[in-house]
Amino acid sequence: MKKLVTIAMVLMMVFLTACSMESPFVKDGLGEDENVKIGLSISTLNNPFFVSLRDAIVADAEEKGYEIIVVNAQDDAATEISGIEDLIQQNVDVLLINPTDSAAVSSAVQSANNAGIPVITIDRSADNGEVETLITSDNVAGGEMAADFILEQLGEGAKVAEIQGIAGASATRERGEGFHHIADKQLDIVASQPADFDRTKGLTVMENTLQGKGDIQAVFAHNDEMALGALEAIKAAGKDIVVIGFDGVEDALASVQAGELTATIAQQPDLMGQEAVSTVEKVLNGEELEEVIKVPLELKTK
Repeated sequence: MKKLVTIAMVLMMVFLTACSMESPFVKDGLGEDENVKIGLSISTLNNPFFVSLRDAIVADAEEKGYEIIVVNAQDDAATEISGIEDLIQQNVDVLLINPTDSAAVSSAVQSANNAGIPVITIDRSADNGEVETLITSDNVAGGEMAADFILEQLGEGAKVAEIQGIAGASATRERGEGFHHIADKQLDIVASQPADFDRTKGLTVMENTLQGKGDIQAVFAHNDEMALGALEAIKAAGKDIVVIGFDGVEDALASVQAGELTATIAQQPDLMGQEAVSTVEKVLNGEELEEVIKVPLELKTK
């Protein structure tokens, strides 16, 4: 009888210990039975790429039963910082940030660090502050792909215009870096100006460029919106110029299939969004992450 009592007590102690153990889905006291609240700061919703990214993150988060709060930075660093500070005040468990400006967003990242909120950046990095990981396409490789494509189409020494994105954005730096790795040695870059990832500005920059450099043979734009704007200016001028964009948004892919836009380096915003939500889970589980998680790119032509 004593043996039976002893065994029963041991089994009870094991059961109670197991019940009191912290769930593996825990970070800083967050338990499996509690709601996971994700804050998402998106750089802009005027760009179809970021709309697709936002939609993918929201859909995947809601499917997993997470609460998600989205703020739109409207491509303005001050608005971005204010929105992130608001998410911090709402006690989100994890912050997903798609920065407008990699330098300016750093103070907001540090505010999240001070509040003990993990930060994951998407598509663009933060220059300072502690970030769990960056989920992005290989922008340097994408810039190289664009230069290689122009070389294949036109050969060495072709006259090329580069339309840059937002100054200070890591995607601008990296896409330009990759492009210049090859273009500086084998192409003739006759113009390089920013158009802030905006279609209307891309059109204006291209109009001005054509006035001074009418013999341009190719254009590399750091995103599809600027490429499509440049294409409008080129068509209005009656020119035949190779135009390559970056992102692979729906409008650009349709233009490629129609034989207007020559090519686009296609990112995969749906896959990036799913990867972001999956990474939230890993962060809350306390898993080790790579410093950068790269999502594949694909060159899209007709």
